[in-house]
Amino acid sequence: MAAPVFDELIGQVELADTLSAAASDSAVGLTHAWLFTGPPGSGRSTAALAFAAALECPRGGCGDCSVCHTVLGGTHSDVTRVIPEGLSIGVDSVRRLIQGASRTPTSAPWRVLIVEDADRLTEAAGNALLKAIEEPPRATVFLLCAPSDNPAEISITIRSRCRHKALRQPPVAAVSRLLMERDGVSEREARLYAGATSGHIGRARRLATDPTAQARRDAVLAIPRSLSGLSACFTAAAELVETAEAEAADSYAEQSDQERADLETALGKGGTGKGATKAARGSAGALKDLEKKQKTRDTRAQRDSLDRALVDLADFYRDALVTRLGAPVRLVHTDVSDVTRAAATKMSPEALLRRINAIMDCRRSLARNVRPRIAVEAMMCKLWRSLHYYSVCGAT
Repeated sequence: MAAPVFDELIGQVELADTLSAAASDSAVGLTHAWLFTGPPGSGRSTAALAFAAALECPRGGCGDCSVCHTVLGGTHSDVTRVIPEGLSIGVDSVRRLIQGASRTPTSAPWRVLIVEDADRLTEAAGNALLKAIEEPPRATVFLLCAPSDNPAEISITIRSRCRHKALRQPPVAAVSRLLMERDGVSEREARLYAGATSGHIGRARRLATDPTAQARRDAVLAIPRSLSGLSACFTAAAELVETAEAEAADSYAEQSDQERADLETALGKGGTGKGATKAARGSAGALKDLEKKQKTRDTRAQRDSLDRALVDLADFYRDALVTRLGAPVRLVHTDVSDVTRAAATKMSPEALLRRINAIMDCRRSLARNVRPRIAVEAMMCKLWRSLHYYSVCGAT
């Protein structure tokens, strides 16, 4: 049976048992590097943090002691967590990580290094990390997390040096139960939002507890009915991109303001004397670097937000397709099933597939760093053109 610290790892019973057993076995030092892959929302980061807590906890992950609380809270001195805020993880970040790994643990048996979204490692960063994994410091465990959409983005050499554990998407019923028990969400809403996110725990919780997130989802699902003409396509594209920009800005606004205030204080803002004056004169470069970092982080957040919207839109047409074909599978957006049925009666399976392909093309364009406004406008025009073509031809 898994240790209590793994209770938050939903729908991954076998993995929890494996990690719990590894943490309680002193031979874990022989497996010094682990790679967790899985679809978004499957709990990769949760698994890594829980495993780190189980490794450091004197009782193997009780979930109640100060060690477990500090590890899970991100404040344990021997657990380092790298969370990429930009489009990639650079070599400088990895070198700092490796430098920390070379130090002896201060208060726990292990020094644990967690790298989230390891697929974002640059080539130079990946090579630096590989060298550390091949020649690991004593009493150090590397925990890498990466999406399973394309595990090949992780260097095959790094993967071969890690013990690979693949997570699966948590069952919708399990996520629904979690929302009811942990967040006090009603059964109807828990089922709705767990299903609408296909078991993505973080998104399901946000939708269930944040009215703004609900409104943004409603706006995305209204797009298929709004594409009445070419001008409407450009309007819908602008609104979708602007919403993603606003969501990204809201996500990090407070953090960005605090980072700037802290940096200005460190550079002597408000101070007096020659030292403060000199520091203030040299502050422009540091502030420029901070602004560049924040802009990169905002860009990543914007594209992540936009991608979530595109997935919701693709799921709408997927629901219409399975409805049209009479396939005995669960609908994703059950709260708009009447609109889904209407779309299914108006469009052929081929037309619905064209729309899904258009959305997937847009996602691939964004992944290749095409400007969001251009990629989304092209997608909206494809969606409208397909509808217009089938209307003119009288096809269904």
